[in-house]
Amino acid sequence: MLHKTWDRRGTPPIAVIGAGIAGAWQALLFAKAGHEVTLHERDNDAMTQATSHWAGGMLAPWCESEVSEPLVTRLGLRSLALWREHAPDTPFNGSLVVAHPRDRSDFERFARMTSGHQRLQRDDVSKLEPSLDGRFREALFFPDEGHVEPRRVLPELHARIRAAGGRIEFGSAPETTHIDGLEIDCRGLAARDAFPDLRGVKGEEIIVETDEIVLSRPIRILHPRWPLYIIPRERNRFMIGATSIEREDDGVSVRSTLELLSAAYAVHPAFGEARIVEIGAGLRPAFPDNLPRIAIDKDHIAVNGLYRHGFLLAPALAELTLGYVARGEIDNEVMQCK
Repeated sequence: MLHKTWDRRGTPPIAVIGAGIAGAWQALLFAKAGHEVTLHERDNDAMTQATSHWAGGMLAPWCESEVSEPLVTRLGLRSLALWREHAPDTPFNGSLVVAHPRDRSDFERFARMTSGHQRLQRDDVSKLEPSLDGRFREALFFPDEGHVEPRRVLPELHARIRAAGGRIEFGSAPETTHIDGLEIDCRGLAARDAFPDLRGVKGEEIIVETDEIVLSRPIRILHPRWPLYIIPRERNRFMIGATSIEREDDGVSVRSTLELLSAAYAVHPAFGEARIVEIGAGLRPAFPDNLPRIAIDKDHIAVNGLYRHGFLLAPALAELTLGYVARGEIDNEVMQCK
């Protein structure tokens, strides 16, 4: 569907508010399209207060289809292509789903609810991840999925924005009335003044360090309460995450800590001797339907509600926003126009 084309003044200047993963992708694609772009971030360049700081960075649309609406899969698949195009160093080593015998029914259910996977037997699992030799009778391998290290890739995206001619201003939170041009609001939970139905969903994670295990891809282990995953990081570190709790504090409970560490221990007992580096939690902005939304109101566009799929969905949402501004294209599943 086509809507009235935005372009009333050629390529309007763009002010993106929020330099997390959603805002970074918006700024990057608009800068590459030739717009004058300024990316504003109220935090400093370390961005330790951003939701992205605590994200897993999974690029796993097929795995997420087990619990998510088809829209997430559709946008996620498009995002994979955009990651490959604009960040060609992004690793696409696939992801592996495993379960212990007592969770066999959950494993089979996961296989039925998802696509894009290969069913591996014990020897194939060992060839793919030697550290898991003999530990799992079967696994589901999703070969086309990827993952990123959020704390490394976000500064890389910011560098790409500058290389494309965009500006980034940290410690900056401009008032809407002071912005000349088109504003793209990517503030996440801070945008509750405009979206009172936004809520924060807590995701807890633990980072551990050990040189006794080597993994090449995320390992997702099925759990009775929520799927938990282990993501390899640089310097022999592993991120273990993530819970999904309807609370808006940033504390990490004893129960969650036990479940996350138990999941890691169940994947490999060497995690029992790993050094705990960091424990923390982030609040993911979510609308009641847990789906992303692009809200358009004249000179103001808001991109929000990415929930637990920020790194997966941000590129496709940026492409949709650019398509609307450049050509008036409307995606009825995502966009709301006033």
